[in-house]
Amino acid sequence: MSITKNIQSESAISQMALAAFPQKRMEACVELTEGMFNAAYLVTFSDGSRSVLKIASGGNMGLMSNEVNMMDAEVKAMRIVRKSGLVKVAEVQYYDTSKTICSGNYFFMEVMEGQSLFSIRESLSEEEKQRLHYEIGQVAKGLTTISGETFGMLGDEEHQYTYLFDFVYQMISNILSDARKKEIVIGVEAEEILTRLERDRAVFDAVSRPTLVHWDMWEGNIFVKDGQITGIIDWERAMWAEAFLDDRFRRHTRNPEFLKGYGQEHFSREEMQRIYWYDVLLYLTMMTEGAYRGYPDDGQYQWTKPLFEASWKELQN
Repeated sequence: MSITKNIQSESAISQMALAAFPQKRMEACVELTEGMFNAAYLVTFSDGSRSVLKIASGGNMGLMSNEVNMMDAEVKAMRIVRKSGLVKVAEVQYYDTSKTICSGNYFFMEVMEGQSLFSIRESLSEEEKQRLHYEIGQVAKGLTTISGETFGMLGDEEHQYTYLFDFVYQMISNILSDARKKEIVIGVEAEEILTRLERDRAVFDAVSRPTLVHWDMWEGNIFVKDGQITGIIDWERAMWAEAFLDDRFRRHTRNPEFLKGYGQEHFSREEMQRIYWYDVLLYLTMMTEGAYRGYPDDGQYQWTKPLFEASWKELQN
């Protein structure tokens, strides 16, 4: 379990529920354990209604430099997407930033229909999986119609950028600094990575319009019912950037049916350069986060490092 999970007692959860729904009485709460970052609970009330409670970390322990005001980002993104009507997003029913009941911000949201794609994928036929990947591509394309004014993380209002390159450079610089502090073995000097990124500045200049990016649209964050997507959860890493930054465009996830649904199956040389840099950003993050989260082993690092090396090699070519 990640040390960022702000686990709370049933008594504290009952107080949160009372603050959010003073007309209701909590009957039960069950921890939802599929997520890796925040604590979450399914709360049931005496009238039979249910809500999901999500609680942010109580401090900076376990957080990396690019992880700023993530619950603010999530609530903001959910409200933006819900207003757009592009894809189902849970309604935020109550959001408390006062920290009077617990050490972290928290919010209640409606319960999503269905189950995560990750939890049911083994029960699906190949045809069903590919149909869902196509639909996920359509969702990702839809998000590109939501524009921002600057590039940056939704939760980090202090650091917003006019140019995409400056945003990407800062994110990669931050994660390299985080890796150095924890003595993570990358296999490439940080200075070499940043120097090469600076040389590729021009390929980012083609992107002038920031659009909403989920950045973590893996199968655990996609809810499915009766063979269709019923919603997307976990928007805390949302950013204003280029669509290719999303998880579904990474080396290990670039599914052909997703690309068909997105409407782009082939990429220019410059687009592929950016995609490889976005690979590098994610894989550096995944190689490093275990040391911050307090994971019990280095399995994620070992799985990710060859992916980083492959994309870094492509950039050398």
